Amino acid sequence: MKTGIHPTYNEKATITCACGAVLTTGSVLEATSIDICSQCHPFYTGKKKFIDVTGRVERFKKLTELSQAKAGALQPKKARVSQKSTGAEAVAA
Repeated sequence: MKTGIHPTYNEKATITCACGAVLTTGSVLEATSIDICSQCHPFYTGKKKFIDVTGRVERFKKLTELSQAKAGALQPKKARVSQKSTGAEAVAA
């Protein structure tokens, strides 16, 4: 391994959860914050909990409404009639 290119490893890095739990582990970062941990995750606690940290549901609803509004505003285009005559019309004439 090359020397001087690897980050320093912290043996006692702290991870702080949004629920208030503090975990100590080894990491290259000294401190990290997370949104959910094993002490508050529904899989481990057995309690149902709706988690929408980044507002994904609202963003999806907003995008859906915008696309429906655009689809309603667009008028269907008329089909173009080509000026070229087909082979059947040329034979009939």
